[in-house]
Amino acid sequence: MADDASSLSPNPALSADGLLLDCWYFAATSAELKAGKQFRRMILGEPVLLGRTAKGDVLAMRDVCPHRAVPLSAGRQVQTAGEATVECPYHGWRFGADGVCKLMPSLVDGQPYEASRVKVRHYPYVERHGLVFIYISADPRFDGIPAVAAPEFAIMAEKPKFVVSRVFDAHMDNAVVGLMDPAHVPFVHNQWWWRPPSVGLKLKEKQFEPRLHGWAIARHAPSSNSLAYRLLFGASVTTEIVFMLPGFRWEVVENERSQFFTLTCLTPIDGKSTQITQISYWTSAPLLDVIKPILIPAAREFLDQDGRMVDLQNTGLPFTKAMLWIDDIDVQAKWYNKLKREWAQSRAEGRPFDNPIRPQRLTWRS
Repeated sequence: MADDASSLSPNPALSADGLLLDCWYFAATSAELKAGKQFRRMILGEPVLLGRTAKGDVLAMRDVCPHRAVPLSAGRQVQTAGEATVECPYHGWRFGADGVCKLMPSLVDGQPYEASRVKVRHYPYVERHGLVFIYISADPRFDGIPAVAAPEFAIMAEKPKFVVSRVFDAHMDNAVVGLMDPAHVPFVHNQWWWRPPSVGLKLKEKQFEPRLHGWAIARHAPSSNSLAYRLLFGASVTTEIVFMLPGFRWEVVENERSQFFTLTCLTPIDGKSTQITQISYWTSAPLLDVIKPILIPAAREFLDQDGRMVDLQNTGLPFTKAMLWIDDIDVQAKWYNKLKREWAQSRAEGRPFDNPIRPQRLTWRS
């Protein structure tokens, strides 16, 4: 992990692996959820059934039947008293979207056991912009309305233009820190189509400001890529980059009529691996539609470059107790850990989250 954030355990807002709880996590794209189907996905070390009913409602529940531990995702969807239910393939127990068992076929009249006494954990969800997010409570029996609002992004488009994804063999802390590191770009992403070595290192100076559960590079007019932006979107273009707990980073380039929005979602599979999903949207940018076949493999290679660096880092981590962090390029890494500690402490103390980030101008060369 990036630092000793896990030392706060035991803490109700942290898992045993130092992962944040009482948070919303990206679970799947809407396109992955087919009507009448379901599948298993590991999130925070727990098996989660994700699916969609024939009517289009999302299913999100623990993927373990409490009877004999068979994955419910291996079963089928059937109607039970007019309600969509998932049927366990072992003994036919049926569970609704609320996690409540609706039927135990083996029971006969006179047997007092009530099916509704049995429940599997179900997860609150929201579906927006072609994405599904689920709320992971610290309380596995949580059955209410999350106190934390679901993530909202000012995306103009209704659904993604394309999605690329990769599993990083890294704890979420290291994955977050690696992806928002500003100094690695000219060395890791130094291909001719992105940032050739001939460009050299440039002085960067950006104003940062606190946002909700994170921070942002304040909205500004782009400089080095201004010509490209004008060609794609026209005049009066601004850009902004935002990070928000537990692991959302987005960059938006827009003007009054057009928008290019790239959202990166980090979802911990467990304490040793993290799913990185990059989702790209745009509106009123016909040139991007034309070059989309080029953008997809380029985005995939860009993400793979970061993944390969994580693989290299893993060869050194066993031999060091801590990584060296310096200012200003590592300030964002320090902020992430401050935010994480404050999140855990505020949830443990039952008080509102108090963002510890203050406005600051950072300077570096990359």
